[in-house]
Amino acid sequence: MTRLGLLRRFPSVEIAWQNLGRNRARTGLATLGVIIGVVAIVSLGMAGAAIQQQANTNLGSLTNEVSVSSGADSDEDGVTDGQVDDIRSVVVDADVVPQKSNATTLSTRSGERTRVTVSGVTRADVLYETSAGVAPERLRSGALLSADTAAELGLELGDPVEYDGTLYRLRGFIESDEGFGPGGDELVLPVSALSEQEHYDTVTVVAEDGNAATDIADTLEAEFNDEDEEILSVTSFAGTQEDINSFLGTLNLALLGIGLISLVVASVAILNIMLMSTIERRGEIGVLRAVGIRRGEVLRMILAEAAFLGIIGGLVGSVLSLGAGLVLFDVLTGDPMLVFGWESVRYLFYGFGFAVFASVVSGLYPAWKAANDPPVEALRG
Repeated sequence: MTRLGLLRRFPSVEIAWQNLGRNRARTGLATLGVIIGVVAIVSLGMAGAAIQQQANTNLGSLTNEVSVSSGADSDEDGVTDGQVDDIRSVVVDADVVPQKSNATTLSTRSGERTRVTVSGVTRADVLYETSAGVAPERLRSGALLSADTAAELGLELGDPVEYDGTLYRLRGFIESDEGFGPGGDELVLPVSALSEQEHYDTVTVVAEDGNAATDIADTLEAEFNDEDEEILSVTSFAGTQEDINSFLGTLNLALLGIGLISLVVASVAILNIMLMSTIERRGEIGVLRAVGIRRGEVLRMILAEAAFLGIIGGLVGSVLSLGAGLVLFDVLTGDPMLVFGWESVRYLFYGFGFAVFASVVSGLYPAWKAANDPPVEALRG
């Protein structure tokens, strides 16, 4: 069925559509207000979704990790071998990776130098992902280096790097990570390379998921610490992500509230325009009533005009907002296609739905006033 046929099947809707075309400037201004409101709501909502997406990406795999280090009341300067064994005996369903840390300066034959952190581990495959080469399950020889650092120094797989007078061949390049996980300027060596350090600086426990990490953190706290003493400092990043998500959820609501203000202003403009329209057409509406048009038809006609403004403004605003969302996700996350995820695209439906709802609500009073205006008084003007 064509649009014309559909409109003729519902006379009040057909008249409403024709009325909008009679004063295109006023109709355009009302629609523009709705468009601005929809773009404000949807764009701010998508911005919040993009920020949350980036935060979750930056946290990366840390959500299932527990970090253990020497506590404030410990007599040792680090985590001892005995404490590592105790942690392994308590944690049976997760990988326990002790680490030693230091720093050094790498240099090339051309004289370029850069400062890097040094991590001594055994289970490199648990903590690191490589963009080239491998992260061995048991790192007993060789080294891993951050991909960005290797590119900066012009190093390739198999090239030697020196630490504490010993040369180590590069076996893999660590994937660049802009978040909080392993990465940055980092050199990973066998733990034996840092044998001069008696204790471990940290122990990382890698659980199955965030819930398991939280349970492990609670178990370790109960095992090693009490209300008066902190022998080991236990940190679960799963709780950190929950806090961040809670904060970002509140921020998103605030952004949506700001966007709603624009649409409320547009609704007031629609109310004003519909009132002016009904006043100008008072005589015309009186004629319709005099020839037998019922109040319900007049009511539906005015409401249909308001609904058309909301639908047109909502559709145009949603299209423009989608374009803005693609730009936002490209800038904030580096992947514009993430805008089509439900966490983001739902704001298109919210914005469109609220635009139509607000427009119809704005038309209620003008519609009621026009429908209940006595025909005789309306004909008199």
